[in-house]
Amino acid sequence: MRILQISTMSGSGSVGHIAVDLYNTIIKNDHECLICYGRGTAPTNVNTFRFNNKSDVYYHAVMTRLTDKTGFYSVTATRRLINGIEKFKPDIIHLHCLHGYYINIEILFNYLKKSEIPVIWTMHDCWPFTGHCAYFDYVKCDKWKTGCFNCPQIKSFPSSIKDNSEWNYEIKRELFTSLKNLTIVTPSKWLAKLVKQSFLKVHDVKVINNGIDLEKFRPTESSFRDKHKLKDKFVILGVASIWDRRKGLSDFIKLSKMLGTEYRIVVVGVTNDQKKKLPKNIIGIAKTNNVEELIKIYSASDVFLNTTYEDNFPTTNIESLACGTPIITYDTGGSAESINEKCGVKVARGNINELLCSIKDMRKQKKLSEDCTIRAKAFDRTLRYKEYLNLYEEVLLNEKDN
Repeated sequence: MRILQISTMSGSGSVGHIAVDLYNTIIKNDHECLICYGRGTAPTNVNTFRFNNKSDVYYHAVMTRLTDKTGFYSVTATRRLINGIEKFKPDIIHLHCLHGYYINIEILFNYLKKSEIPVIWTMHDCWPFTGHCAYFDYVKCDKWKTGCFNCPQIKSFPSSIKDNSEWNYEIKRELFTSLKNLTIVTPSKWLAKLVKQSFLKVHDVKVINNGIDLEKFRPTESSFRDKHKLKDKFVILGVASIWDRRKGLSDFIKLSKMLGTEYRIVVVGVTNDQKKKLPKNIIGIAKTNNVEELIKIYSASDVFLNTTYEDNFPTTNIESLACGTPIITYDTGGSAESINEKCGVKVARGNINELLCSIKDMRKQKKLSEDCTIRAKAFDRTLRYKEYLNLYEEVLLNEKDN
């Protein structure tokens, strides 16, 4: 099989890592793969094609801010992508996020419809079926079910000064329902349920959880506690690539005021400005691309706290489990789907008192590291991404039968 993936960034961020891990699975199983990407950098040992450039991405971002038409610029770049597709001649095209200011969805989908190449689309958020936003839980909006207008989150990603959500919704519906050979994949049951309530319900929907490298993510000896004088503390960890409002940093701050001296909070991924504003009993650590360093922090912590207000299937949860650290998560999106009663607890979103009680209970119970690592085996990337290989074969077989 020849598989062509299209992704925002190759090898950067959770979606980029998923694309690269999937690439490696495809290659190890003696198939061919090419990742076409529009932003960022790519690993040197991966077959990639960057079809966009910084200036075009910047222009696309600026025009999105002015017009609220993300996905409708990058014309030349998308034509370059199509040339790359025709040169590679894939059996299947696998889409990831399409809202990173790097691709023209109208040109792309008109080409996909004409080419009749089977398409797999892994949806990492809700943007494909809304008129603007990537998530809507925070503002409790359900306009996406019938038609977006007067968007309450116009300032959220992809931020704009103009509301064009009604037009976006209608043209997305027209484009994204035009393919007869599109299969949608979601990493969580939660997102699959939403897709089936949207205009995308005309397509088949499969659930394939995200996976991680369990040879890397495992309980690891660490000097982190000694370095930060945490020897006798119950360490509560939070990790995010960006601590925006939906990740719940403010809830960590509220919680810090309610905890005794026997507890200490550590948050990874904060900016310098955020770090300066943290209370003294919260240790702030800048975002790290050093996986080994992050694994040591996971392993040194007593509990991983996920205060996300909007999320799909966060890989931070399964990274924590793989390192032997139990989880307390808000019952948000698909975040709680990665845990069971032996390795985690879910609490109502925004309920700080319930968070506090769960943390104290977990300190008393001392959940076993082994229960966490056993649960993490369900998310071994080798197993999860072989599900994609099975899906590719199934789709191609159906194509032959038709």
